[in-house]
Amino acid sequence: MRLPLDVRRGFDARFLTLALAAGLAGCAGGSASDSPMAASAATPVSAADRVGPGADYPQILGSSFVVDGTEYVPDASLNYDEVGYAGLDAAASGFTASHKTLPLPSYAEVTSLTDGRTILVRVERRGPMTNNRLVALSPDARAELGLAEGAAIRIRRVNPPETERAELRGGKAAPERMATPAPLLAILQRKLPAAGSVSLAQPRAPVSRVTSAELPPSRAARPAVVAQAAPVARRFEEAFGQRKDATIPKAVTTYPLPALPGVSQRSATLSAAQSTVAPRAIATRPTVTPAANAAAKRANFVIQAASFANRENADRAATVLDGRVMRAGRYYRVRTGPFATRGQAEAALAKIRAAGYSDARVQTTG
Repeated sequence: MRLPLDVRRGFDARFLTLALAAGLAGCAGGSASDSPMAASAATPVSAADRVGPGADYPQILGSSFVVDGTEYVPDASLNYDEVGYAGLDAAASGFTASHKTLPLPSYAEVTSLTDGRTILVRVERRGPMTNNRLVALSPDARAELGLAEGAAIRIRRVNPPETERAELRGGKAAPERMATPAPLLAILQRKLPAAGSVSLAQPRAPVSRVTSAELPPSRAARPAVVAQAAPVARRFEEAFGQRKDATIPKAVTTYPLPALPGVSQRSATLSAAQSTVAPRAIATRPTVTPAANAAAKRANFVIQAASFANRENADRAATVLDGRVMRAGRYYRVRTGPFATRGQAEAALAKIRAAGYSDARVQTTG
């Protein structure tokens, strides 16, 4: 059935209008979707986009880069500790920081070298892109410390507990740390360079074979005694072993023994022989007291370095600290030891805390 001409014209006009409106709507929708994609590509993903401890992993290092002719190589060292000068990262939010070499993300304590106040920050970005600044702080972090542009600071990598990590990931401030004591603050101020930064971390000495020059004087002198005794040993072999015509009387005349007053030559010879055998007998049978034996068996000091909710994170920390992982409920504890005495445990504790595990502590297993 054919429609009248005026009806067909009205229908065609309405259809054309609807098609044109649909096309315009499609173009508008395409441009609106392109804009957020471009914005997200230019904006780094913040910690708020991820939830829980998993937001701290994986840690990214990235490739080395050059700033003003200086090459910076990202490093995952746990004992990072430097003094320098702080700048401002105006685009940052929360209590965060920008750093050139620390892993992203990681955590660090920043100390004002003016009054010793210390706060915890989360390192999330690379920067500052100038050699005159060691770290760039977010406006909130800078205000918390009361720092001016270019203020002297100390930055030290740490391993805070998960509760404090969660506060920083949520944009909140972690509890303020203990203020640096005045004597230590004075030392840090003396180490501060006029420009740039200086590392305070102690480099690890390479493992090498100990030479006599490195031994204490009492021990270093022993090789000299052995060297002096070598010619005597050769003469002894010449007297008793290498000469085929040597007889016992000739050997005795080669090494005469001084006679004691009122003692025959034979008695003096026996006394000298016994004096040389006695130290050897004592050396082969050392005296072990019950107290020393009990001390050797008693090794009831351990160090709990950290506690993790994730087994992989615990295994990673145990590998770095040469420790072991023990499960306690839904947590995994990293421990090192055991140590025979508390003194040994305290010495190891100092090294573990210097590596960034500030909550490490000594425990007893007995």
